[in-house]
Amino acid sequence: MKTQSIMALTQVYWDHHIPLPKLTSLQAKVTVALVALLCFSNSYDGEFVFDDSEAIVNNKDLRPTTPLSNIWFNDFWGSNLRSNSSHKSYRPLTVLTFRLNHLIAGGLHPVGFHVLNIILHAVISALMIDVFAILIGGLGRDEDGQRVNLAPKTSLLAALFFAAHPVHTESGKDRARPGGGCKKGRLLVQACCMYQSKQPQDANHTVAGIVGRADLLCALFFQLSFLTYCKAFYKGSDREDGFSVRWVAVSLLLCAAAMLCKEQGITVLGVNAAFDVLLICNVNVYELSQRLLFRKKSLAFSEILSMGLLTRLALLGLGGISMLYGRWRIMGTGPPVFTEVDNPASFEENIVIRILNYNYYYSLNAWLLLCPWWLCFDWSMGCVPLIKSATDWRMVWLLLLWCFLLGLIGQALCSQDSQRRRTLTLGLVLLVVPFLPACNVFFRVGFVIAERVLYLSSAGYCLLLAFSLGHCCCRWTRYKKLLLALTLALLCMYVARCALRSQQWRSEQSLFTSALSVCPLNAKVHYNVGKNLADRGNSTAAVRYYREAVRLHPTYVHAMNNLGNILKEKNELIEAEQLLSKAVSIQSDFAAAWMNLGIVQNSLHRFEEAEQSYLNAIRFRKKYPDCYYNLGRLYADQNRHVDALNAWRNATVLKPDHSLAWNNMVILLDNLGNLAQAELIGREALRIVPNDHTIMFSLANVLGKLEKYKESESFFLHALQINPNAASCHGNLAVLYHRWGKLELAKKHYELSLKLDPEAAGTKDNYNMLLRKLDQLKRKTP
Repeated sequence: MKTQSIMALTQVYWDHHIPLPKLTSLQAKVTVALVALLCFSNSYDGEFVFDDSEAIVNNKDLRPTTPLSNIWFNDFWGSNLRSNSSHKSYRPLTVLTFRLNHLIAGGLHPVGFHVLNIILHAVISALMIDVFAILIGGLGRDEDGQRVNLAPKTSLLAALFFAAHPVHTESGKDRARPGGGCKKGRLLVQACCMYQSKQPQDANHTVAGIVGRADLLCALFFQLSFLTYCKAFYKGSDREDGFSVRWVAVSLLLCAAAMLCKEQGITVLGVNAAFDVLLICNVNVYELSQRLLFRKKSLAFSEILSMGLLTRLALLGLGGISMLYGRWRIMGTGPPVFTEVDNPASFEENIVIRILNYNYYYSLNAWLLLCPWWLCFDWSMGCVPLIKSATDWRMVWLLLLWCFLLGLIGQALCSQDSQRRRTLTLGLVLLVVPFLPACNVFFRVGFVIAERVLYLSSAGYCLLLAFSLGHCCCRWTRYKKLLLALTLALLCMYVARCALRSQQWRSEQSLFTSALSVCPLNAKVHYNVGKNLADRGNSTAAVRYYREAVRLHPTYVHAMNNLGNILKEKNELIEAEQLLSKAVSIQSDFAAAWMNLGIVQNSLHRFEEAEQSYLNAIRFRKKYPDCYYNLGRLYADQNRHVDALNAWRNATVLKPDHSLAWNNMVILLDNLGNLAQAELIGREALRIVPNDHTIMFSLANVLGKLEKYKESESFFLHALQINPNAASCHGNLAVLYHRWGKLELAKKHYELSLKLDPEAAGTKDNYNMLLRKLDQLKRKTP
């Protein structure tokens, strides 16, 4: 066992057989970057889709008004890491780049987010040439000490495969935190706030979707950590075993940065260690195992010690343990809690069945690398049924996977060809090691299949694929043209598939609809199609998909909640109540469903039950301004005015810009004749939400009754500047002018109001009264 001489490495023997032009380093990187840009350029102007809304649009950590320090204490979705509801995905550097996008663009404009993702993928693809060159050919240097790529064609081909691999359009699967919004009704005391729940999601999109930024940044720092570790051996001391501790330390810092972008970044330490053992120290694993097994005395551990391997491995191990300890401390309350629908195999009690299904998941991931045609944004909730017995025909896929892997491992360990042995071994390391955090062996993960974990693993696959083609070209020289045609055809298919899938990721409608043909048994797919239809106003079609989601997954509480909301709006209150009651019986702490059940019970005039439902919602979610708002609405319906005002005040304390609550306080105080208090509340509200035209309208009405005509006029006019087509605002301004004696202006705004709303009876009566008065004035005029 000898130390590999960095200077003495020779050209990789199969490389020149690959039918590709030999490009300079710069030309190769530009070519690969252009292919990467070509694959994903059509997604640059896409929308915020799927869980982008939770990670970006609704994430307060992106806003300039939020302290920058918050990103170090919150998870990827903006929740405090120490909260039990936190997903524990600690990625502050990724969130920081989102915040910079927001700052540079001056708001939430998706183009800038998409463009940066595409550029990152192009840079990563170009850097893969250097990574592949080192893994295949080692750290070769010329006489001037400059690094030489000893496998230029193989590394170029592997990087092209990586740049264009279609799985990268999906690789960004992140479980989103629950979210949702307030569906606003009329801005009166009767208005209600229905909560459309947002199911925790699994999103798949490294490049085409924005949330995949975490995987891209993690991969970039992963590469830099590996390349920096390699740099530790370029400028060694005069001794054969010389290496730079400084560069090893820098590599560890870059690994920490990768981990702060995505947890998977720590796996670069495994790749660095394997590279050190197999290439720097030139350890023959098969020979080493034979010596250990048969206790041959020829194994000299002093050789390993003299090479500094144990020192470097100790540094890597210490750095990795420190990072894992820091990560565990940051998580605070322990690992995230997943449900059976997230990862059903991990909840299987029979350990044999569990292991069989884990291996089936591995085979499906391998199939996505081999044939990335069936791509879906989510693979949970029945998309992949569990294998329950050894007679299941899908067991064939497990056998094929392990036969193939064992064959590769055998070639990697036992081949007499050192270059072939090294390339296969390091290719397998790059394929397997980044996948380890997702394999369910060390801890339970929250997904069935997650293409995000294949972004780095696909590099190992592309390396093995390029090696295989190079080896074929070397053995079958007569078929070089055929192999070239097949290679080009494969690349063209990759590019076309990437472009098609990126197009589907441009909008939620096309994304969700595309999944119906891939995973028709996935309840979450039907749920998301239904939610998208509901958001676009097609509630009738949405009902059909929500019902199908509940049929496929009878305990799908989020689908029940949203279906109940739509049925409530269609005045199908009995069925809505049944669905919402079932939802809270399945998940007793589902605060949104409790609140929506209260809204339905209030509509059925079952006030005591409604109040209890609202209180249950608040019990399970302490800071729930929308629920306080609806509780106030219930109290107002029962003429419990003080309770209503207190509930709305609580809503505004929890959410200062809750304009519905502010407005209803002003309206209720106005109706009670407490005009002075109504004026104070209205002015306080406008200091917080200065451009809310509904509060301006309500305050203007109060000021008019207080005969503060000039101020009232000012608020009416300001409200009309914001919303010029508000018939009621024109009508009430006309009433103000009517009282004020400005009859011509009153006439003008009565007519504008009736033009916008011809059926407004009160406005018609007032207008006719004004016309009679004007007619009387004309008659009195001589």
